[in-house]
Amino acid sequence: MHRVVVLALDGVIPFELSLASRLFGAATDAADRPLYEVITCSPGGRPVRTTADFAVLPDHDLAVLATADTVVIPAAEEYTEITDAERMPADLRRALALIRPETRIVSICIASYVLAAAGLLDGREATTHWRHAARFQRLYPRIRVDAEVLFVDAGRVLTSAGAAAGVDLCLHLVRRDHGSAVANQVARRCVVPPWREGGQAQYVERPVPAPADTGTAPTRAWALTRLHEPLQLDDLAGHAGMSRRTFTRRFRAETGVSPGRWLAAQRMDLARHLLETTDHPVDRVARTAGFGTAASLRQHLHTALGVSPHAYRRTFAHTP
Repeated sequence: MHRVVVLALDGVIPFELSLASRLFGAATDAADRPLYEVITCSPGGRPVRTTADFAVLPDHDLAVLATADTVVIPAAEEYTEITDAERMPADLRRALALIRPETRIVSICIASYVLAAAGLLDGREATTHWRHAARFQRLYPRIRVDAEVLFVDAGRVLTSAGAAAGVDLCLHLVRRDHGSAVANQVARRCVVPPWREGGQAQYVERPVPAPADTGTAPTRAWALTRLHEPLQLDDLAGHAGMSRRTFTRRFRAETGVSPGRWLAAQRMDLARHLLETTDHPVDRVARTAGFGTAASLRQHLHTALGVSPHAYRRTFAHTP
């Protein structure tokens, strides 16, 4: 069974601390057997002070980090003070030293500072809470910071934005490990959306737009029924009755991403769903999802997940 170990240190934020246990713990197979073992550790297995008016008492010490398949580091307020490797607390140094090279590491919100200080994000794309993104980029210029997305999957190392984006990232990992059907089941059990459109740009503080400055939702709904068509920006803007420039601005303001990026994500989600739930030939899946050809789908899927359509289907298909 895949073991997820959550690292709890003083100052941890309770919501972020609970995410892995709640979401991975809700993932089960067809026989309702758990797919993950989730355990929490602290230095010496001692009680951990949270940012709320209570402490938590993990059942394990740091030694279990050496047995983890995935390590989750939830946010703690003090992590933003880690501006270089020298400022990393001793407990964090000991914890990171125990993690095996092949172990997957996940940061929730500002826990990205931990991964950055350890050099694990050098040369990679990453994200963090939008309020800290500019400072984070200044402190760690070797990281390609994307402040618009909810999470970044850089392979072995994954980072999420604000607190609730940790939900999105955990669901993404369940989807990556076991397919959309299991991830959707987890989302239903936890009563959260299985996939949120857009990125954290939509949550950045800004003046509330006037009613005239909104209105791309009907066009998004329209586009979802026409993913098989070669939709262009002009098609979307025309449906919305806006100029290209106005439509692009309003679309990004509402979703946090560009129209092209949103379309690509919807097409990939549909292609994965069809590969998992049907026996349609790959050519047909590609056409239905709007990729046109099997070669195009193969390229996009390999870029996104590192696998071919056939390999993805072998792993995640759940047809009768």
